[in-house]
Amino acid sequence: MGIYGELVRLSECAKADESLRKELLASAEGVDPMKSFCDVCLKNGFKIYLGELFAYGEDMNDSKLRSVNGGGVNAIEGWNDAFAQIISELREMDK
Repeated sequence: MGIYGELVRLSECAKADESLRKELLASAEGVDPMKSFCDVCLKNGFKIYLGELFAYGEDMNDSKLRSVNGGGVNAIEGWNDAFAQIISELREMDK
């Protein structure tokens, strides 16, 4: 299972497990949020590594730019930040 599958699995588990969700959200408040987040993921059995998470965001952004048939030559700020999107999703679950 690749990082996408792990992120889907993480999302499903975080919806059902409030303590996991809170731990993931707390990790995002540290000095090195992405590393802390990945450490929590690994500790809880999710194979989400720092480099892969960063690359996943970049890959998503690149795919979006390629999908516009040459019309999207400039990246949109924030589209490459998969980590921020995940944290946002977790915060929405807490509401």
